[in-house]
This record gives sequence, structure tokens and C-alpha cells, in this order.
Amino acid sequence: MIRPLELAIGLRYTRAKRRNRFISFISLVSMLGIALGVVALVATISVMNGFETELRSRILGMVAHATISGAGEDLRDWPRALELAQSDPRVLGAAPYIERESLITGLRSQGALLRGVEPALEPTVSELGEKMKAGALDDLTPGGFGIVIGTELAMVLGADIGDAVTVLVPEARSTPVGVVPQMKRFTVVGIFEAGMQEYDMQMAIIHLSDAQRLLRMGEGVTGVRLKLTDMFQAWHVARDLADRMGDFYRVRDWARDHTNFFRAIQMEKSVMFVILSLIVAVAAFNLVSSLIMLVTDKQADIAILRTLGLSPGSVMAVFVVQGALIGVIGIVAGVIGGIVLTKNLNHVMHFIERILGFELMPADVYYISGGVPTELRSDNLLAITAIAFVMCMLATLYPAWRASRTDPAAALRYE
Repeated sequence: MIRPLELAIGLRYTRAKRRNRFISFISLVSMLGIALGVVALVATISVMNGFETELRSRILGMVAHATISGAGEDLRDWPRALELAQSDPRVLGAAPYIERESLITGLRSQGALLRGVEPALEPTVSELGEKMKAGALDDLTPGGFGIVIGTELAMVLGADIGDAVTVLVPEARSTPVGVVPQMKRFTVVGIFEAGMQEYDMQMAIIHLSDAQRLLRMGEGVTGVRLKLTDMFQAWHVARDLADRMGDFYRVRDWARDHTNFFRAIQMEKSVMFVILSLIVAVAAFNLVSSLIMLVTDKQADIAILRTLGLSPGSVMAVFVVQGALIGVIGIVAGVIGGIVLTKNLNHVMHFIERILGFELMPADVYYISGGVPTELRSDNLLAITAIAFVMCMLATLYPAWRASRTDPAAALRYE
């Protein structure tokens, strides 16, 4: 146990000038190494958190938190599902939808996911209306056969507002001339930009009633999309609603639909955390050389303290205090530096770009126009601080143990 005597001696040794200035230099290098390692760890994890949050918001801006659909068939009693969902306090919004794979042809052809929506209800479950670059979601009218497409899909098709495109769905119908696929000409009434190729290139939006007519679904829909107060409870809320409806229904949530994507991000973040933690560990274990040199320099002092009755455990505690203090100073400086760097990362990026003369993160490649996204989380800061402190404490154990093994007679023989 560290008592006031050991604490006082350890703090005194930390403040005292070294007879060997090289020891002070090594201590300073150890402190700076810990600080830089912590700065890198805080900034990198904050950037990865920011990217994760940014990508999640973009995905959830186009998809619902959860969906309830028919098990292998169209959902016929969707008005009841909509009523149950809207009466649940955990549900912020609900809207019917229809989805089918399709081939859209303009000047060129491109496959896309065709989604039928109700324009009046769609804003309650997605941000599609806020992502319009031209036209408006309300321009989709029943029987008007208008279509809203993504920016990249519009470029591939060579289509703009007012142009006609042909939508073909892989469902055949019998005619006097034989079996032909379902197809219909639509007029482009809007163009959106979600910021992700998955949607900008591969999604097209039409009115729900037009989708029902095109697919000959009658009054049926694919399912009901839900937006919830807590997106992390999406599966449980959707499952509860499906149970209240009775019969068998298919329930999906945003996490399951994109599980591989978010797992990849989480794995990348975990690997980066481990790699940067190892860098902090290397910096922390520079304390070993610094403290061993200090122990050698203080052999006579240690011997005198031992002859005055200081136990080996107390001697060990003295050097643990000194090593811990160096580590704490480095960690605190690193955490503060990491927070400052994270808050001003965009300014740093712009400064580097001006020096290098080119853009480090082009918006057309990374789909990020507002600068590098960052997100500081208190749990990450606590974890980084705890890990760095534990590493510093481990680094002090061997030098402190070596100091406690000092033989007073041998150390004072030539004094």
C-alpha cells in the first residue's frame, strides 16, 4: 500500500533535478510518447465513430428502422398494420411500400430497385424528401406515372426532369401475341441524392398506386415500413406489432439488413484500436528504461533509505509513484491534445491540403462534403485513459522491484 511517506519521496524525486540530464531527457521522451500515442488513439477512434455515424444516418435516411411484410406473399391487411403501428407510442411513423427488382431504360439501361411509396406518408419514415436535388416527392401523383431517380442513375440513363424512361419488371403477363414482360413508360419528375451509390445508382421511386397497377397487385403492398423512437429496439418493436396482427409475417430491421456492413466497420475500428493501443504500449514501456536509469542513479539514496528503516515494499512504492506520475501527465496531455485535435481536425486538414496542393478526401469519392466527420464519445475516452494508465503501471513494476532489491552495503561501499 502506498503511504504518504512513499508518495512524498516519489513526488520529490520527480521534481528534483537529475545529476544525469540524459535520464531527464528519457523521462520527457517517455511522457511525450505516451501523449502522442493517446492523441493518435483519441483522434483516430473519433474519426471512425464519425464515419460510422455518418454512414448510418445516410443509410437510415433512405431505409426504415424496421419493416413488416407478408410471409412469401403480398400484405393485404396493411391498413390494420398501419393503424396498429401509429397507435404504438414507440413508433414515430409508418408507411406502406412496394418493392420489386426492375430494369429501367432511357438512353441506356440499368437495373434498379423499384419502390412504390405514398408521398404523404413517406416523410414519416425516411428523409427522401429532404434529399431531392430537382423536383419534389409530392410530384408523384396517382395515375401520373411519374418516377424519382437517383443522381447517378439519372447520369447512366441520360435522363433529366421531364424525360421519359421505360420500367420493365420481371413479371410476365399473357397477351394474344404470347407472354410478354410487364413494362410501362414513366416520366422523370424528381432526382434525389442520398450520398451512397447503393441508392443513387440502384433505386427508383414511384407512387404506390402506380406500382400496384404496374404489378397488378390490386390493393396489396409488399409491407409496412416503420420509424421508431429508438432504432436499436427496431426488431423487438416490429416483432411485437407483428404478433398483435396475428398470422405469419416477415420482420426485418435496419441492423439485420446491413449487418455485414456495420460488422466490417466495427471490426476495422477494433483492429485500429488494438494497433494504436500497441503504439501507446511501446511509448509507455519507454518508462522501463527511464526508471531503470533513475534507479541506478539513486542507488545511494535508496541504500540510505533502507538503512533508515524503509522496507523493500516502500522503496518499490516510491518508484511506482514516480512512474505513475510520468504516465498520468502524458495521458492527461494526450487526452486534452486528442480532444483539441478532433475538434479542429477540419482546419488541420485544410491546412495540409493548402500545403500539398490537392484535396485529401474528395467529396465525389467519399460522399462527404461537410469535412471529416468526427464524434467524441466519453466511453472511448475512459477506455483509452484506463488502458494507457494500466500500461504505464505495468511498465513501472520491474524498475520498482529492482530498486527494492538494492543491497545497502553494496550500494554504499564506495560512497
